[in-house]
Amino acid sequence: MSRLTAVLALTSVCYFANAAQSSTPNAPTVPAAAATQKAMTKQQAKELFHSVDEILSFVSSDTKLPIEHTVKRKLISRDQVNRYLKEKFDEDEGAKRMERSEVVLKKFGLLDRDFHLRTFLLSLLTEQIAGFYDNKTKTVNLLDWIEPEEQKPVLAHELTHALQDQKIDLTKWSDVSLPDTSHNVQEDNHHLQVDEADTARTAVAEGQAMAVFIDYTLRSSGKTIADAPDLANRLKDQATDTSGSPVMARAPLLLQESLLFPYSEGLSFEQAILVKAGKEAAFSGVLANPPTSTFEIMHPEAYIAHAPVPVIRLPDIHPLLDPEYTPYDIGVMGELDVRILAELFGGREQATALAPEWNGGVYYAAQRKSAVTEAEKESTASIGLLYYSRWKNVDSARSFLRIYAAQIPRKYSNVVERKKDETDESELIYSTNEGDVLISRSGDSVFIGEGFNLSLARKLRDTIASVQPEGPMQQAISPVTEPTLSMSRVLASFGDISKNSLQRYTSRGAK
Repeated sequence: MSRLTAVLALTSVCYFANAAQSSTPNAPTVPAAAATQKAMTKQQAKELFHSVDEILSFVSSDTKLPIEHTVKRKLISRDQVNRYLKEKFDEDEGAKRMERSEVVLKKFGLLDRDFHLRTFLLSLLTEQIAGFYDNKTKTVNLLDWIEPEEQKPVLAHELTHALQDQKIDLTKWSDVSLPDTSHNVQEDNHHLQVDEADTARTAVAEGQAMAVFIDYTLRSSGKTIADAPDLANRLKDQATDTSGSPVMARAPLLLQESLLFPYSEGLSFEQAILVKAGKEAAFSGVLANPPTSTFEIMHPEAYIAHAPVPVIRLPDIHPLLDPEYTPYDIGVMGELDVRILAELFGGREQATALAPEWNGGVYYAAQRKSAVTEAEKESTASIGLLYYSRWKNVDSARSFLRIYAAQIPRKYSNVVERKKDETDESELIYSTNEGDVLISRSGDSVFIGEGFNLSLARKLRDTIASVQPEGPMQQAISPVTEPTLSMSRVLASFGDISKNSLQRYTSRGAK
């Protein structure tokens, strides 16, 4: 599901950045009304333009990324920013894929059926934007209504993206996912192999930019993120406070978690590489050899050790589905997805315990050919969904099954458990307003089928289980999208956001 987080990241909305301005030494503070300030004077604009080269020099020194050429800069108004965001959102391929994935997220129960994702994201962006680097025009965009001193730390973040762009061409480097829906088994498994790559690379890009941002705000103390091993954890510990952003405070858990992922987990990943191997490895080295999965981002020790990444293969299920269904979406259900889903369905304590026991997951969504009108196609009732997961032990598989099954009455109406159709205690079968639901466990694996008739769901389950290896999971040989993650990638291409929404992610008075 990292496709969703990848979409969020399209904004490069640094959902952390400005927060550190009020929580690190000698950093300025700005009232919540900063967004309504009048346009800056010509002298202030001149000062801000002049600071770009100075900050770019700092970024280069801090990252060891060379300055190949100067960075273009442009002062824009709030109206211009809003137009840019809407146009980019309409044009961006990641945003289009996100809109397609929205119905799948609703089918999973990660979003409410009446939630409007595009409307929410545009509201978030227009509320929070605080500066951005545009890969296409190679320009850092400065905001004419925010004081120069307030934009300088944001510039440190965004100019990191500029030097990354000069080093590896961010547009090409960031987008390695496949654009089209797969239509055969070869395409299915190719999608699964590269599904998380975009999200992992977004986390690298934003993690590096966050590290530089913090180093810039700490510069007068003579310390860096590498000298403060507890700082990233303190940032993450404060990530639940949404008081600085009214829009985010109303956001579903999925959006809050997936939006934060590239910045919080990306920063932790970057810090781990910095401490273990130094700046060359943490910046140029990771850009040259990026992680291929969110598993590696969440477990940097696995990236360092080249540990296997759990990947599940799909057999050829098209002969079973194609007579009545059209391929709609496919992807990895990764550890982050499990953490979000388990917290949403079972609470944070269960999520914290269960997520590390994840050992691979894949989902496949197909749309009924009988859905012909736009309203029918946008309805979750048109979608048949399967989700196959593996766990590190049988107890974890049982726990996940219980957590997931408990949510069936919340997701659907007219739910009736059909005990007479259950072959044994390993199966749970329900009738719902959107068709049959089958949830079953075999050893350390759990199969979930929603919307397919029972006979078809069992055939899909048995077919998928028959091709899974009994030994250790294989490592992804190419960069793998978790549906929860594509959203952050969309947001991450738009720019840094305002201080008030970021305050919850940095510790006050960092030493």
